[in-house]
Amino acid sequence: MNKNGYVYILTNKNNNVLYAGVTSNLAKRIYEHKNKIIKGFTSNYNLNKLVYYEVFEDIVDAINREKQIKAGSRKKKIELINTFNSDWNDLYNSII
Repeated sequence: MNKNGYVYILTNKNNNVLYAGVTSNLAKRIYEHKNKIIKGFTSNYNLNKLVYYEVFEDIVDAINREKQIKAGSRKKKIELINTFNSDWNDLYNSII
């Protein structure tokens, strides 16, 4: 059985720190980031603004894509976001 997967990029209110992650439940995971439920990099840097995501039918594909995004430069991540969400709006309300 395939399980959906999502790759996402978070930033902070000033859009100056980026974080790429992967999950099987995007709405739940972003809620956790927004409420600092899981301590770590994203809570330390107040990364709670969803600016980019991709949907996959298989979580393995999402994990591979996350690795590809993380291996890319900051410039590549910014280009991805600008193509998908040029105003860098928080997309959380559109996924819940």
